[in-house]
Amino acid sequence: MGSDDASRSLDRAQLEHECDEFYLRVGGPGGQHRNRRETGVRLVHRPTGTVVSATERRSRERNRGIAYARLAAELARQRRTRRPRRPTRPSRAARRRRLEAKRKRGALKALRGPVDRD
Repeated sequence: MGSDDASRSLDRAQLEHECDEFYLRVGGPGGQHRNRRETGVRLVHRPTGTVVSATERRSRERNRGIAYARLAAELARQRRTRRPRRPTRPSRAARRRRLEAKRKRGALKALRGPVDRD
């Protein structure tokens, strides 16, 4: 994937073309500062199936802007490749410390045995 592909997939106009928008009534705290209108926005990105929503603001347009920003960030996160982990081996000293701790723990557990009543 080239840099041209990456910039095009995060373009707002391109995202709007690839998304289904749903408006929903939002509840929650806020009382008189909440509208009883469908101001919440949910976006479904058709190519990837990614779903984001924004319901914090009272304005539908502000929620749309927030939702598209979240979608662009999520798509960028999904596209990022992780560096492969290099396998490492524990050092000799680390192995010795681990075995010593296991011996101590085993000795402590051995003391839990049944009590002789002779």
